[in-house]
Amino acid sequence: MFKVAVIGASGLLGRALVDELAQQSDWQVVATAFSRPSASTVVLDIRDARAVEQFVEREAPDALVIAAAERRPDVCEHDPALARALNVDAVRTLAAAADRRGAWTLSISTDYVFDGTQPPYLHDSAPAPLNAYGHSKLEGERAMSETTDLGCVLRLPLLYGPIVSWAESAVTSLVPAIAASAEIGAQPATMDAWAIRYPTFTPDVAVVIRQMLARHARDEAIRGIVQWSGDEPMTKYEIAQRLAEALQLDAQLTPQYTPTDTTPRPHNCHLASERLEALGIGRRTPFDEAIRQVLAAFAWRDTTSA
Repeated sequence: MFKVAVIGASGLLGRALVDELAQQSDWQVVATAFSRPSASTVVLDIRDARAVEQFVEREAPDALVIAAAERRPDVCEHDPALARALNVDAVRTLAAAADRRGAWTLSISTDYVFDGTQPPYLHDSAPAPLNAYGHSKLEGERAMSETTDLGCVLRLPLLYGPIVSWAESAVTSLVPAIAASAEIGAQPATMDAWAIRYPTFTPDVAVVIRQMLARHARDEAIRGIVQWSGDEPMTKYEIAQRLAEALQLDAQLTPQYTPTDTTPRPHNCHLASERLEALGIGRRTPFDEAIRQVLAAFAWRDTTSA
């Protein structure tokens, strides 16, 4: 029996990953959560080093996936101590505990380790983060490489997928403003048309991680740094247009062609996925198809929980 620990299983990516791994009949999944625990998760504060060590010792996983993080750039900018605790120190603690058990560790990182001036970025391109979030994730990558030889970093761009609230993903967080702009007499919604993003579907990422885990189960563990990304470039303005179309809303949208965020963000951090693609790993669902799945599932969930 191949045992995988998913750290941060209540989050956007963690839920998709647990759903994917649960379909493997000969695998066992132990899922942890902290802020949103459920009956099927183990409560674990990854900032508590002793609790982390006890968890890994007790569960003895063959592999550990770190999907927990502080991923909100504005929060990281204003609370660098929290960003470091979750994105750096916890990665080091988890990787060290896994290393003592001989378990393979996969840590999730971000395209924001790059400054966005020279895309596409290869896995070995020189990082140059622009904000505290990017800096903390880059430090987390280094903590990982310094702590274990049996580990891998997976960099990902903007994620979207099945949600528990509109705000959970930067993609679906646009929906309330889109809907409001479609009301009679409403003002247009201004959307960023400067930064180029590559929205990536969490169920696709879950397949990628499952394929990576399968290689470890065959003693062919992937090490170092790999990247995965959707292949459709779009600005938030273009995402909003496609959301409005999927929602069948006559939205009024105004493009904003200069950056207005108080926290600096890169222009285009397109991640090259060649290293995984060369191993036959990957899946990409077209954005329009995937976002319709997300919207339909959330509408059904919203209706049934009302």
